[in-house]
Amino acid sequence: MSRKRSRVDAVEAPARQDVESLEEALGVTVDPELLVLALTHRSFAHEAGGIPTNERLEFLGDSVLGLIVTEYLYRNNPGVPEGDLARMRAATVSQRALAQVARDLGLGAFILLGRGELVTGGREKDSILSDTVEALIGATYLGHGLEPTRAMVERLVGHLLGQAEHLGAGLDWKTSLQELAAARSLGSPVYTVTGTGPDHARTFTAVVSFDGIEAGSGVGSSKKLAEQNAAENAYARLDAGDVGAAV
Repeated sequence: MSRKRSRVDAVEAPARQDVESLEEALGVTVDPELLVLALTHRSFAHEAGGIPTNERLEFLGDSVLGLIVTEYLYRNNPGVPEGDLARMRAATVSQRALAQVARDLGLGAFILLGRGELVTGGREKDSILSDTVEALIGATYLGHGLEPTRAMVERLVGHLLGQAEHLGAGLDWKTSLQELAAARSLGSPVYTVTGTGPDHARTFTAVVSFDGIEAGSGVGSSKKLAEQNAAENAYARLDAGDVGAAV
């Protein structure tokens, strides 16, 4: 397998070909076959006749990332209870956090996407970006083992690991909103989610309310992300006093 993506030459692939620059940003050289696989989104694979996708690598990378981050937080935060460690880990490996890592790498330009995803801005979707980061971690682990992968992960998310203690609650906006609502005796937030668009490019809108009164809304490429964005919006409004008096 050459670095010119010979495996998919017959298929239109409007993605950057200079993968060496991506590897330089990652700080590690990835096996060419695994690198192409890590960058192959299911939308492209479907249009290319059913070639393998990056989803298995993503599955592996998710577990490897979780192990590395969990061990780092455990070793570097002695005395911190399990619940707080779990929040700190969630902040570090959240879809939003990993998508920002991908943007810092310029990763979106390298991902092999189908025409439908290209038209709907797939290169900037948090879900696609974060999944591809995990796939790259999986590919690195298969090619180099744990320790080189650990070094790469700590480079990529080091700034998040350093801030995890402070970001833990903030990146889990649904939990933060629940806690703020309880403190103000507002009851439990209720989320209503609707989706629009084709299956490969769905957009979800979430509305969060208390006792039937809307407190915030958010949009995302998944139900989970839309709910998190709605919770963040509601939290800001509650904190500013825009909602509490009406509920």
